[in-house]
Amino acid sequence: MSDSVELYYQVGDGQDSDGQDGVPLVVLHGLFGSADNWRSHAKQWQRKRRVITVDLRNHGRSPHADEMNYSVMAQDVIALLDKLEIERCDLLGHSMGGKVAITLARIAAERLSSLIVADIAPVAYGHDHDDVFAALRRVVEGEPTSRKEADALMAEAVETPAVRMFLATNLVRDDDGVMRLRVGLDEIEAAYDNIIAEPAGEGAYDGPTLVLRGANSGYVSDELLPPLKKVLPEAEIETLDAGHWLHAEVPAAFQQAVNDFLARRPL
Repeated sequence: MSDSVELYYQVGDGQDSDGQDGVPLVVLHGLFGSADNWRSHAKQWQRKRRVITVDLRNHGRSPHADEMNYSVMAQDVIALLDKLEIERCDLLGHSMGGKVAITLARIAAERLSSLIVADIAPVAYGHDHDDVFAALRRVVEGEPTSRKEADALMAEAVETPAVRMFLATNLVRDDDGVMRLRVGLDEIEAAYDNIIAEPAGEGAYDGPTLVLRGANSGYVSDELLPPLKKVLPEAEIETLDAGHWLHAEVPAAFQQAVNDFLARRPL
């Protein structure tokens, strides 16, 4: 078995445990995301429960590693649960993080109290991030000294300002004043076929499951519901008026859907 990496995480302890069973909520971001993207949601959730937001390998403040597939990423999260002495958790994953979450549910179902998957299905997808890789390569090569310069470089490959703004969350200034990427771009690009592949593991996870999908996103289309239900037979499907980044586009509706699901799940 490959060595797991020690993931960076942020934790917030709930101030009011009444009505809760003490099961923490663990949140996994998507491709090119990080725990930082979930701060506003975590701030709300941690009023009632312990919330752990995680940087997956090659993302955020977590270590970079050549090996990157759903088996090793799920093992990273299990190692973190062990470190934090968390026997069971409610696990939420968006996009790539959703596939990590599905993998963990398949290989270690006993570690989950419930599963929440945001806008991803347990299937293989096609290549659709060429423009993103090109934009980030321009930043690496251009060595911008400001976010404005970095945005101009990314605009050569990515037209949508909102996408560039999201990608810019991966920029940090080095000691020489140059804006650098904190993601493992080389490692992610080399492992891209693994990232767009199906989750790892076998069989189905039959625990309580919520799948949130964006009405304006094709990642969980009606055609993908049969294979999704084969892997997640107990899944409740809820459609939000949003695209793929539904937690950022309709944060109130997203948070309400998660809260409602967690409130009615079996203890």
